[in-house]
Amino acid sequence: MAFDLKTSVEYLKGIGAERAKLLSAELGIKSYGDLLQHYPFRYEDRTNFYKIGQLQTPNIQVLLKGRITHILKQGHGRKMRLKAYFSDATGELELVWFKKIHWVEKFLRKDVDYIIYGKTGIFNKKISIVHPEMELATHYEQKPGKGLHPVYSTTERLTKMGLDSKGITKSMRSLMDKMKNELLEETLPQHIIKALGLPSRDTAMRHIHFPESDTALRKAQNRIKFDELFFLQLELLYRYNRHRSKIKGPVFDTIGTYFNKFYTKHLAFELTGAQKRVIKEIRRDMGSGVQMNRLLQGDVGSGNTVVGLLSMLIALDNGYQSCLMAPTEILAQQHYQSISNMVKGLGVRVGFLSGSVKGKQRKELLGLLELGEIHILVGTHALIEEPVRFHNLGFAITDEQHRFGVHQRAKLWKKARPLPPHILVMTATPIPRTLAMSFYGDLDISVIDELPPGRKPIYTKHIYDIHRAELIRFMRDQITQGRQIYIVYPLIEESSKLDLQNLEDGYEYLLSQFPRPQFQIGIVHGRMKSDDKEREMQRFKNHKTDILVATTVIEVGVDVPNATVMIIENAERFGLSQLHQLRGRVGRGSEQSYCILVSSFKLSKEGKKRLQTMVQTQDGFKIAEVDLDMRGPGQITGTRQSGDLHLHLASLATDGRILQTARNLVSKILEEDPKLADPKNDVLRLYVHKHRKRILGLSMVG
Repeated sequence: MAFDLKTSVEYLKGIGAERAKLLSAELGIKSYGDLLQHYPFRYEDRTNFYKIGQLQTPNIQVLLKGRITHILKQGHGRKMRLKAYFSDATGELELVWFKKIHWVEKFLRKDVDYIIYGKTGIFNKKISIVHPEMELATHYEQKPGKGLHPVYSTTERLTKMGLDSKGITKSMRSLMDKMKNELLEETLPQHIIKALGLPSRDTAMRHIHFPESDTALRKAQNRIKFDELFFLQLELLYRYNRHRSKIKGPVFDTIGTYFNKFYTKHLAFELTGAQKRVIKEIRRDMGSGVQMNRLLQGDVGSGNTVVGLLSMLIALDNGYQSCLMAPTEILAQQHYQSISNMVKGLGVRVGFLSGSVKGKQRKELLGLLELGEIHILVGTHALIEEPVRFHNLGFAITDEQHRFGVHQRAKLWKKARPLPPHILVMTATPIPRTLAMSFYGDLDISVIDELPPGRKPIYTKHIYDIHRAELIRFMRDQITQGRQIYIVYPLIEESSKLDLQNLEDGYEYLLSQFPRPQFQIGIVHGRMKSDDKEREMQRFKNHKTDILVATTVIEVGVDVPNATVMIIENAERFGLSQLHQLRGRVGRGSEQSYCILVSSFKLSKEGKKRLQTMVQTQDGFKIAEVDLDMRGPGQITGTRQSGDLHLHLASLATDGRILQTARNLVSKILEEDPKLADPKNDVLRLYVHKHRKRILGLSMVG
């Protein structure tokens, strides 16, 4: 009989209603199953016994075997403490308790062997251990898995209620006692377990909490990680297969006047081989009769936008409208200006819609859109609002889609009738392979991994702020040669918490070093009005200013080929992805460009690694891998890894090999048995049926 994991933890010995309520609020643990999935975050090795005579220094965790020779109380009231003298053949030390003295005193017996574990301290020049963990040696010897002791994460409120790591360990042992004569239901088919040599789920769950050996622990961890990643891939690939077989899309089988005219007469540069390859993949999808659901990722400056535009022109050649939805107004404006400039003289009408477009202008825009007279609409999430109606939407691009919710993307689908639009998800942030397989594993993926020809590598250097005089000389030399410079600061105004060079002070300092009218300096930051920001950026673009002092708003700013220097102040305060995006603002022309990372000498280990990575490589995909390793998936994607992907133990940063094995296996199973109808895959079919709403619901939306 399978053990029921849905039972409330309230019924577990030592928990009860009050603690169960707190466990639910603090850690989301409601049932036996939830508690089982609260895995230890580390293990204490309690296999190495010390002798008291060996103990010389404080603050080390030790395991001792010995006897209590003497017990006494000292002090009165709240200042009372309990002392016991503990000895072995090599010496004696003091054990001290300040809390629960009466309970501890009842447990202590003289001349009986105990096993104790705790951290050493020194009091009055003597070694002591405060509040040690203790148990009778006879109990310890009979206990399975006594060498590796689990340590669980907890919270301050739970600790006050007696559910510190030790309390959770006791609850876990109580749960194991309840499970003693019952097996956990198996989740994987036997043919997979046998092929990969995995332990059963029941064995893995017992050994992850109370391992009998290092080998047993490693096998348990591998089994649980494999389970999590296997079922993640099963959901993604089952959804992908279902999508390919069920979701129809408009057929774009014509490559006509708009596409050909733009490609032959308006395109000012030769497409890279990677761009041509991606356009072929998109053309194939659009002509298949199945809705395209494709992710397009490229490095900074690799040319995502022109690929998106060519795809929109294919839609237009087939009589359909397109839209591009960006997460911020400044990014949407950049796309609008870029696309508008590229299609000048082609007869393509491009519209812009955001929250700032109001009144008569908005009404007129929406009217033209519904009549089909606007061919391409670019904007923010304002595109998905109720009054926005397309005449014939057939193609939709979402840029940096992880910043849009599933429900927002679903609204975009509903703008097209009767068939959903083809979907292209664009990101200029390179995504590590494991993240792409997990967050976008149900999409076809295209990668632009080639920069346009003629681009010179950006010379990147890390300097300390004491070399500022040398930096000023370099800046003057660049301006003399007719070049322009970005200087980026992490803050707008001084922070009391962080000792950072701030933008306002930096601007004043630069004015003293580059006086007017010989030099012109502009300033841009997030608190400026959109019009003022736009004016300053346009002045820089038109070479009316030599230096643009800015915060990270220029991460997605205007394209200025004449800007050849990017100086990043307090560079150690920026994330790797941000540094890489900022560096991508320069190097867009034919001249040599530079990225100077300025920091103080006070660098953390992580800060030093980020700056070293920037100096060593310009490959955005390599940088993304380092970023993943340092920060973890949640921060990179803007999501909580465990919450979004149902991962409790597996890590996308470190378990890439297990993930690839799981994906390959799922792919093979679904290729051979797409409906999971084979009896050997019964447990997988039941899993899909149980989670059908999640697998095939809104999450099918690109």
